[in-house]
Amino acid sequence: MTRVRHASVVSGLLVALALAVLASLALGSVRIPPGQVLDALTGQAGPSPYRTIVLDVRLPRVLLGAVVGAGLAVVGAVLQALVRNRLADPFLLGISSGASAGAVAVIVLGTGVFGGVLGGATTTVALPAGAFAGALLALVLVYALARRGGTMTGARLVLAGVAVSYILSALTTLLLVVAGRPEQFQEALFWSLGGLGSARWDSLALPAAVLALGIGALLTLARPLDLLLVGEEGATVLGLDTARFRAAVFVLASLVTAVMVAASGAVGFIGLMVPHAARLAVGAPHRRLLPVCALGGALALVLADLAARTVAAPQDLPVGVLTALTGGPFFLWLMRRRPEGATL
Repeated sequence: MTRVRHASVVSGLLVALALAVLASLALGSVRIPPGQVLDALTGQAGPSPYRTIVLDVRLPRVLLGAVVGAGLAVVGAVLQALVRNRLADPFLLGISSGASAGAVAVIVLGTGVFGGVLGGATTTVALPAGAFAGALLALVLVYALARRGGTMTGARLVLAGVAVSYILSALTTLLLVVAGRPEQFQEALFWSLGGLGSARWDSLALPAAVLALGIGALLTLARPLDLLLVGEEGATVLGLDTARFRAAVFVLASLVTAVMVAASGAVGFIGLMVPHAARLAVGAPHRRLLPVCALGGALALVLADLAARTVAAPQDLPVGVLTALTGGPFFLWLMRRRPEGATL
């Protein structure tokens, strides 16, 4: 892999992402001419319905989609290295199920139950707060189970994540069943399927900051991540404390995932599909792989959200449904392509 090829891949993704953002701002239930979109972005347009739609409705949604997609794709690449299994993704470890359980608990039990804790916060604050708390609970459970016995291995992480995911998914289903009002059930179901419709400017700052810090930290760990690719024994011989390193990166990756899921709901398969495409383009070394994953994940989720807003317009489909329709067949293809138990 030459630097020229890597630079060309990054440049191509940047151009594609810019075009996807422009298309997402122009298309939807209300179609806006590209010139009007550019005028709104550059401040040349005066007050108008188009300007309000572009700047206050669509732009924060598109930016949140780019941030969440980038975060999930980067975490997916890292987790696949940690467990040395290309079938891994951020949702394998139960973080999504925990976030869904926390958000559904807020919806079903009502913000009044949490009012004392959240200082009388509205649903805008209570819902992501509940999702984040549920994700952290899942993180603690998976970490405790994987560490049981004193050694954290990739197999232990996968098994613990699957177990916690099943338990928390069952809890979410129970909460939906006992929901007192139909509108609660509909709201909880829509959130658990993932969506960016609630994006606002004030909901963008935290995911963007966590993404920047997370990618920066993971880039500094690129070489140890590369060492894991040679296997447990090989990495140990080369001086890496694999158990401690895996635990630290697992916590970091899970926290990034928790913030992304709390902002967007359960959007699956981005962290599974994008790292594979990125490896085909730039290879396995993480210093090259992670930036490409970030751009590819941002592009993938922006395009998926554009499709969610346009294929059944004016109805807004959950973006998680579309990513699952794409990711499910990809997952089955990947299982057929690689033998059982195969690793990176």
